[in-house]
Amino acid sequence: MKLPPSSRNWLTIIGSIIAGINLLLIIFLFIISSYFDMGSTNLGLFIYVILPGFMILGLLLIPIGMIMERKRQSHMADRKSAPLPKIDLNDPRHKNAFIIFTIATIIILFLSTLGSFEAYHMTESVEFCGTLCHEVMEPEHVAYQKSPHANVTCVECHVGSGASWYVKSKISGLHQVIAVMTNKFSRPIETPLHDLRPARETCEKCHWPQKFYARSLKTIKYFLTDSANSEWDIILQMKTGPEYSELGLKEGIHWHINPTIDVSYKSENDKRETITYIKYTNKTTGEVHVYQNPNVSASDSSLAVSETRSMDCIDCHNRPSHNYASPSSYFDNAMLTGNISNKIPYIKQVTMGILAERFTSKDTAMMKISEGITNHYKTEMSDFYEANKDLIDKSIESIKNGFSQNTFPSMGVRYDVYPEHIGHQESEGCFRCHNNQFISESGRVISKDCNLCHTIIGQGKPAMMKYSTIRESLEFEHPVDIGTDWKEMNCSECHKSMY
Repeated sequence: MKLPPSSRNWLTIIGSIIAGINLLLIIFLFIISSYFDMGSTNLGLFIYVILPGFMILGLLLIPIGMIMERKRQSHMADRKSAPLPKIDLNDPRHKNAFIIFTIATIIILFLSTLGSFEAYHMTESVEFCGTLCHEVMEPEHVAYQKSPHANVTCVECHVGSGASWYVKSKISGLHQVIAVMTNKFSRPIETPLHDLRPARETCEKCHWPQKFYARSLKTIKYFLTDSANSEWDIILQMKTGPEYSELGLKEGIHWHINPTIDVSYKSENDKRETITYIKYTNKTTGEVHVYQNPNVSASDSSLAVSETRSMDCIDCHNRPSHNYASPSSYFDNAMLTGNISNKIPYIKQVTMGILAERFTSKDTAMMKISEGITNHYKTEMSDFYEANKDLIDKSIESIKNGFSQNTFPSMGVRYDVYPEHIGHQESEGCFRCHNNQFISESGRVISKDCNLCHTIIGQGKPAMMKYSTIRESLEFEHPVDIGTDWKEMNCSECHKSMY
């Protein structure tokens, strides 16, 4: 087949070989992934991103080589200037080149359209977000899989709809890819993400604020660190909304996102953990109250440069899909479901003592959990160990599984690195603002009264439970007698340091 003389150069030939080989590889791998069910995120990355990139590079080399060859031939012919390229379909060489170019263009356009479509969906998938950069995203991916949003794709929350945020996410993603490739990313990843799309544009697509009416009952089971691993239950009436649903967002916890008011705040270092300034604005009446905590030093200059953030869902629900449970929490859940036996004396106390250590690697943690629990019962309770070895081994495996799902030493991730702001047991949570210390100029105080958010309907050991009516509340009783310390201290002052 005759082709123009300018096609006879090494650059064009090499470009043709590169494009041809990559096209064949794309077709071959596509067939494998489609018909032999061998698809994966990494394979998709090669089919729709990497190999097409090399193929396009080869295709670009073809005309570049022809242009350079044409200039070389013109120079050898001592022409002052080469005439513009022309297409003469009566010339067999031109005709052949035109047919090849047209057919190749149609094929490439079809493959490019298909590849772009598949590449778009692949880069939007949970597998792409969670497994491609395994070391960096392993904690987030594992936590996501056991979250209430496990069937919601990453992009629905992190990107949302619309082209503008899609482009922003890809630009941000390019920066993150470079950071991973150069090993210049923080361990753990710093939070909060200040450039995250506002919750009102993502969360509220499903969680409609005007429908957050009902109150609910929540029962929590704890297990103590005594020899019997005693159970302690507490039943809370959560005041998510008002007593009467017709009142909408005028009462209850979700009052904070009432569209007729604005609660804005500033935090120390913009971490949203230590609050330095709060402003309440009633959009209907124009009423404004500014609160500051005299015990938290914040100069006017530091307040002026700090970000002012309007409170939304994420200020409380800050770990909706990537929550890391504390050792006590995942231990209690495993004992509740029977994966850890409550017949093993002091098993919680022994386990908490081991998990209080900060491990350098997951393998080290697995070894110390196994050896620590096994050696304790072999040494201290040898007869019990011999009679209940299978029970102890099963409990050890459950503890190791809980650790693996919530602690990631290589990334420096554990529950206290990413504190959850819901509640107040293991982090400051609600008490960041509700601490009786934020006072306005007019003397108004943001109350620390726990009954604003919930009332205690029942509490105690199963055989000795105390109950109140639905419209009354029991005074909190600490499972272990610590006097009145629980009234004077925040829960997290003890609970956060225990594990």
